[in-house]
Amino acid sequence: MAVLEIRKKGDECLTKKCHAVTVFDRRLKLLLRDMRDTLIDSNGVGLAAPQVGILRRIFLVNDDGDIRVYINPQILERKGEQHPVEGCLSVPNVFGKVVRPMYVKIAALDENGEPFEEEAEGLIAECFEHEYEHLDGHLFDEKVYEFVEPDGEDDE
Repeated sequence: MAVLEIRKKGDECLTKKCHAVTVFDRRLKLLLRDMRDTLIDSNGVGLAAPQVGILRRIFLVNDDGDIRVYINPQILERKGEQHPVEGCLSVPNVFGKVVRPMYVKIAALDENGEPFEEEAEGLIAECFEHEYEHLDGHLFDEKVYEFVEPDGEDDE
């Protein structure tokens, strides 16, 4: 098990746009394994490659123990609106309300380079948007319209 260091706000890596993955080799599989270990260890819902210092268009999502990989993702469709209280592994102890779509349809490649599409609602749709923004150098706190105390995490 290799747990990687999660970069924190202020780290330049978190402000840069990531590059597409073009090589699907053993090195990529090792990175994905380490990212899985890091996501599990952190008890997070999602983890993007720049959060561990890698400027590649990759993120992982933990949907109740089912960890999925999204490489070179593209958001195809957004619908609806939700106002969740979010946090971020790279912005510890900060929580705030943001506007996110209720539904997201995404296209990506899996760890073998095979294309797939996936649809999600609620928390996982929120996670898709949140992690996707990391790939373009943005943190969730840029979108917060109301900061909340950690013990006041009530969803609307």
